[in-house]
Amino acid sequence: MFEGTVISINVARSAEAPMESVEEVRAIPGQGLEGDRYFFKQGTFYKPQPDRELTLVEAEAIEAFRDDFKIDFDLSATRRNVVTRGVPLNHLVGKEFWIGDVKARGLRLCEPCSHLQKLTHPKVLPGLVHRGGLRAQILSEGMIRVGETIREI
Repeated sequence: MFEGTVISINVARSAEAPMESVEEVRAIPGQGLEGDRYFFKQGTFYKPQPDRELTLVEAEAIEAFRDDFKIDFDLSATRRNVVTRGVPLNHLVGKEFWIGDVKARGLRLCEPCSHLQKLTHPKVLPGLVHRGGLRAQILSEGMIRVGETIREI
């Protein structure tokens, strides 16, 4: 078992728009995060599937990427919605977990792609393979806030 923390929340209003950092966001099952491009069905890879509702990435993975490649790379640059600390995201595939009072289910890894590479940095593909985050389904409605605890059920 683990107990981690939400350290950053990011949304983009439309496909390819810059990520905006927010202190809290409403998570809605079947829709995603209120105010995010996928909530509005405008994300580059939008499909009516639950694996587009919520994405998470480990701060530790981003920090390791920066160190490995000696580059400046902001926590929001991965274009994932929730940045965590102390959460082994790869281990949550197929498992349910809590983000504060919001229940979610890890569906699959969120690997980096050439589109993310185009929007950010050429080293994203080799640097974040298998540590690019987690795609998750929102199972219960509620607010996700910076500083909240993330824990496995």
